[in-house]
Amino acid sequence: MNPFLSMRVQQDLILASASPRRREILLKLGFEFQVIPSSVDEDEVIWTDPVKVVKLLSELKAIDVQKSHPRKTIIAADTAVVCDGRSLTKPVDREDAYEMLEILSGRRHQVITGIAVVSPPNIRFIEEETTNVFFRELSRGEILSYIDSGEPFGKAGGYAIQGHASVFIEKVEGCFYNVVGLPVQRLFSIFRKLEKISDQ
Repeated sequence: MNPFLSMRVQQDLILASASPRRREILLKLGFEFQVIPSSVDEDEVIWTDPVKVVKLLSELKAIDVQKSHPRKTIIAADTAVVCDGRSLTKPVDREDAYEMLEILSGRRHQVITGIAVVSPPNIRFIEEETTNVFFRELSRGEILSYIDSGEPFGKAGGYAIQGHASVFIEKVEGCFYNVVGLPVQRLFSIFRKLEKISDQ
């Protein structure tokens, strides 16, 4: 259990995500939980506003899992990487990964995560967190070597800040763990709100 939150808000938790990074963050925080990925098709949401998209997707994922586990508290999240208004999803191949990393090279971008916590009987918190990340200039050789490592694949924006790409980062403004995949302070803020409701 996490020592900073009451036991009652930590009981019966489900992470509605297959992301190993989100799972690892929750484990390091001491949470005990099940992992049950949602079946929501992320491609069905076609809004252009990335904040609305990540909030909606996180909510849909939480609700999807809650349908079959109505007595559990569900945590869901969705992350977007945005550079100059362009959303960078998960690269589909080497060329796609190269293009993304070339776009990020020497520039600032935003990592936006929508986070949803849904709890019985009908409690729902849907929020978002934005972090600014600054990349240094990358050479063609560095980009190709990084792609060869295989790390860009399965990652929004084509990089993992906690991995080999850490050497690309000049500065981070905001929550580091948001860039990894789950905004820790935002999650704790939501749990504290849940505690207050439980106390009433």
